[in-house]
Amino acid sequence: MTDNLEGNGHRAGEGETGRMLSVSGTVDTVLGFTIPGRHARGRLARLGPALDSILAAHDYPPAISQLLAEALVLTALLGSTLKHKEGQLTLQAQAEGGVIDLLVCDYRGGEMRGYVRHDPARLAEAPVSPSLFALFGKGYLAITFDQAVSGERYQGIVPLEGGSLAEAAESYFSQSEQIPSLVRLATVSNGDAGHVAGGLMLQHLPEGEEGRERLHTRLDHPEWEHVAALATTVKPEELTDPALTLEALAWRLFNEEEEVRVLPAISVARGCRCNPQHTRDVISRFPPEEQAAMADEDGLIHVDCEFCSRRFSIALSDLVAA
Repeated sequence: MTDNLEGNGHRAGEGETGRMLSVSGTVDTVLGFTIPGRHARGRLARLGPALDSILAAHDYPPAISQLLAEALVLTALLGSTLKHKEGQLTLQAQAEGGVIDLLVCDYRGGEMRGYVRHDPARLAEAPVSPSLFALFGKGYLAITFDQAVSGERYQGIVPLEGGSLAEAAESYFSQSEQIPSLVRLATVSNGDAGHVAGGLMLQHLPEGEEGRERLHTRLDHPEWEHVAALATTVKPEELTDPALTLEALAWRLFNEEEEVRVLPAISVARGCRCNPQHTRDVISRFPPEEQAAMADEDGLIHVDCEFCSRRFSIALSDLVAA
């Protein structure tokens, strides 16, 4: 994913009147930016209604909802780096011995979905604010980039380590990508007003100008240490504050830099690709004897979508008629 950012953008803070240039919307938005003088790039994301729409499909306890919210923000940060809207990013955390055995989120063309499979009984025995290890036990984090246009597929798998999902993501980039990276994730629940989740991802570019050393071999490069120190000052409430535009936040964090260039904002939404016709088409590819084995005593084949908690029931007679 080292070459996924695109576009020239504009310099944050510049405008005809010298005021901050605005972006459309402050939630369900991802904003990319670069800091040319430090050979760094980043993404800021904030989710609101899209997040609530995904969580509403499940009756998750608070600890699980918070984890999924963070995972969806991370998915938005990563997925929005894809060059083409047909590409897909899948984030999966699988484990054994913990409360959760599977977490899956994906992103395609600005649409996201996600779900968590967990053991409610084991969660009831866990602390109110369980650690990442308490939730997952021993597991791994897999991130897959599918470039639909070129057909290229890249997957990185690393142990699920760290005290939080953000730390696990940093470990992923360090081990799998060998790119100095900083990730911050935050969520807040406003009761009936819904949830807001935000995140920051900052990375040092692996190669600079011609003849320059390959930066991924130096996780302690002075350029990176400087810009990372600025990024660590971000507060959770800044990431989740809908009154603060993402562009304003980028400029607040890095205003002492000579130049901060921002890219066009990307809108994100909930999107599940399941539908009755797609389900019917998939089932129709099975041989008749296998279709019959799937059906219940009423002649119905039931297909559940874990992402949106919907059940699709297909009658054998309809498959024959088709």
